[in-house]
Amino acid sequence: MSEIMSRYCPRITFDSYEDFKQNYVCNEPESFNFAYDVVDEWARLDPEKPALVWTNDNAEMKRFSFADMKALSDRAANMIRSFGIKKGDVVMLILKQRPEVWVCMTALMKMGAICIPASYQLTPKDIVYRCNIANVKMLICVDEDEVVRHINAALPECQTLETLISVGDNPPKGYRCFKDEMQKADAVFTRPTGSEAAKNTDTMLIYFSSGTTGMPKMVWHDFAFPLGHIVTAKYWQCVIDGRIHMTQTDSGWAKFAWGKIFGQWICGAAIGAYDTEKFVPHKLLDALMRIKPATFCAPATIYRYLIKEDLSGYDLSFIEHASLAGEPLNPEVFKKIKELTGLTVYEGFGQTESSVLLANFPWIEIKPGSMGKPSPLYHIDLIDADGNPCEDGVVGSIVIKDTDKKHPLGLFHGYYKDEETTLKSWHDGVYNTGDMAWRDADGYYWFVGRSDDVIKCSGYRIGPFEVESVLIEHPSVLECAVTAAPDPVRGQVVKATIVLAKGYEPSDALIKELQDYVKKTTAPYKYPRIVEFVSALPKTTSDKIQRNVIRERDLGKRQ
Repeated sequence: MSEIMSRYCPRITFDSYEDFKQNYVCNEPESFNFAYDVVDEWARLDPEKPALVWTNDNAEMKRFSFADMKALSDRAANMIRSFGIKKGDVVMLILKQRPEVWVCMTALMKMGAICIPASYQLTPKDIVYRCNIANVKMLICVDEDEVVRHINAALPECQTLETLISVGDNPPKGYRCFKDEMQKADAVFTRPTGSEAAKNTDTMLIYFSSGTTGMPKMVWHDFAFPLGHIVTAKYWQCVIDGRIHMTQTDSGWAKFAWGKIFGQWICGAAIGAYDTEKFVPHKLLDALMRIKPATFCAPATIYRYLIKEDLSGYDLSFIEHASLAGEPLNPEVFKKIKELTGLTVYEGFGQTESSVLLANFPWIEIKPGSMGKPSPLYHIDLIDADGNPCEDGVVGSIVIKDTDKKHPLGLFHGYYKDEETTLKSWHDGVYNTGDMAWRDADGYYWFVGRSDDVIKCSGYRIGPFEVESVLIEHPSVLECAVTAAPDPVRGQVVKATIVLAKGYEPSDALIKELQDYVKKTTAPYKYPRIVEFVSALPKTTSDKIQRNVIRERDLGKRQ
């Protein structure tokens, strides 16, 4: 049992889901700072306790203890402060999965500065937008050519950006060298007090939403946010004190907060990090063999690709618990993972705006394809278009209620400097996630889609995920996205955009085979009247399928 976790949670073990849901409590201290109260505290209690195990595509390995993390983050805080960054200033990180991500995030928390983690895939337009809307003063990035080229192209339009720091051995012209500046900095950073100290309600972290619809919004979390991820790590990912947990994700999106720092370190687990340029299934498998995590989490895309690989040469028995979030896992993929590896994948659901909201927790029997049951941190319900609660079996919007009574740990505080947008989804004590689901008689929630993704065809409401789940069962389908396509008679019809598996070629015969397969497997009205084969699906930098891009393309073709 994690000594640190027990300071915040008076009770750690539970007899059932009902016991957990009713009796789990996490106490929020008046002044909580993850950097001092978790990272530095582990360094005090157990200096050599493993914190981070890192590898890359070249099979290099690096290991860091909590004592290392304290020392490096102290020095980094002094270094960042030497460039004029102070409490409340905004620093953006484009660092992939370099060890410096953990160092810089911890350092910024110590200073009370605001961190914006960002993806290395951002274009110049993306960088300009983020820098200007958030008033970014410093940017710390990897020294890779494409990243630097995009930053340099953005610089003339970035109005508040003052300092560029590069991580790597070849700092570009105009960039400070992270390693050199670290060597100059003082070794000890003293915890600020009084007005210089960060308060629980101060902004700690800003994530830009995935941007599946419209421009990305700034999702802001406070300094108490990490405590909400105890449920994420301990009771859904089932991390183990002293063992390695690995969530495969880039540092630029919220799954990093979910799986690579907060809850895991509070619970005493070490982080496994695989720093890669591009996801290649067999390279990820090789990295897993080097890191040997006891617990593993990945988005659905990774699981879908892994089951198409030859796994016979990989003994993954060191993984004791596997989980998934980001997009739902099709039941067929769930079954195939179980068949090939013996692993049961525990699905969870949440947002950039939250910690895990719904999950398959250890006490409940998994129903493949279900998101599971609500976290004890939140009062979750389903409501219809008029705001009325939905009966079991009826599709509605997933909402979090009673937020006006007590702000739930793990839930964001709004869209940064945008009260109007915040109020569109969050008012009268109810936050509407914008995701649609239905609940069965046993209390399990089943994902249908984003409210914008639900297809209305000839009076029927069709969730894209249910059709995708059928299509993914067909051996020819590697990935697919189901969307609404405009139709002059029916208003909308179901369209399937499909990436084929190895060994299959597009043909009219295959289209007919897929359509018949859907008709036979689910209600016939759900079958895709349009099938398009593509080499890749449009995705956000966090690997979520952008169905809105497909819809907009189709609409453009009709105009």
